[in-house]
Amino acid sequence: MRILSVNTSLPKQILWEGKKVRTSIFKRPQKGSVPVGALGLDKDTQCEPKYHGGPLKAIYSYDQAYYERWKKSISFDAWTPGIFGENLTTEGLQDTQVYLANVYQAGTVKFKAIQPRIPCFKLNIPFRRKDILSHFFEMPGYGTYYQVVQSGSLKAGDEIKLIEASGSTVSIADLVRCYATRGDDQAHLKKVLSCPFFPSELRTNFEKFIR
Repeated sequence: MRILSVNTSLPKQILWEGKKVRTSIFKRPQKGSVPVGALGLDKDTQCEPKYHGGPLKAIYSYDQAYYERWKKSISFDAWTPGIFGENLTTEGLQDTQVYLANVYQAGTVKFKAIQPRIPCFKLNIPFRRKDILSHFFEMPGYGTYYQVVQSGSLKAGDEIKLIEASGSTVSIADLVRCYATRGDDQAHLKKVLSCPFFPSELRTNFEKFIR
């Protein structure tokens, strides 16, 4: 597992669908070591921390394997790392491999897996298409939000090491599956909700799927 690209962005105001929108979705690859603190990467500011930032969503990773699926699904010419708004474009760190509360290290940064990303309409903006969000929810990979448990720095090319397995049997992919199917498999939903590492901010939404 390794980092292919480290991506950041400061807020910008643009015109989208006739309305002014402030967003930090336009992530761009950074050269060299990038400092990382409790609230995320240096020179990377979230416009709406209630939904997309804060200490439990300090780092967002998205795997290169998902890019390859997208390239087969839609026509687009600018597949720049960070186009999905991720801080870390990774290799070998897919949702099926990441279990809740696992702790990883890249460079001198340690970070804990918290939850999948549930994006808003702003994901459409870098692609200048209205249908990217709907395609995203149909894809198997959503990517992972992490909490920083040790500040430091990281860079493209750094190896990502699993340094503390939580023992959880619930992966990011398990949460994605429950969300995407609205809990069609009730036994699976029950397993996910009973996980001691289940993110509290998602509980109300997932409990709505109980039948």
